[in-house]
Amino acid sequence: MNRGFEQIISWKKARNLNKEIYELTRQVAFSKDFALRDQIRRASISISSNIAEGYGRKTNKEFIYFLNVAQASCYEVKSQLYLAMDVEYVNNAEFEKVYGICEEISKTIYGLIKHLESKI
Repeated sequence: MNRGFEQIISWKKARNLNKEIYELTRQVAFSKDFALRDQIRRASISISSNIAEGYGRKTNKEFIYFLNVAQASCYEVKSQLYLAMDVEYVNNAEFEKVYGICEEISKTIYGLIKHLESKI
């Protein structure tokens, strides 16, 4: 079944990131830090949401804007992951796994932006 934004690789990877973030933040110590838990969840959700919202816009220029917002949210998640590791809510393996997903998302968003910019 062909769909719209659901076909975008960045969105698929961001959906996976959301799942991983929710799994990490369910851990006992992390789950009790309401501020960090909620912020990293919101930042993660922002990535997939902005990709989907941008896809629904009328122009490539608007789509690029939302992709840039998604990209910024990806960097926000990375920064929050460092804090989670620094306060020992996540171990190095968990950090590396989720950080790696963020890196993949960043690269695919960048590629999509460059593709869309070539069509403007």
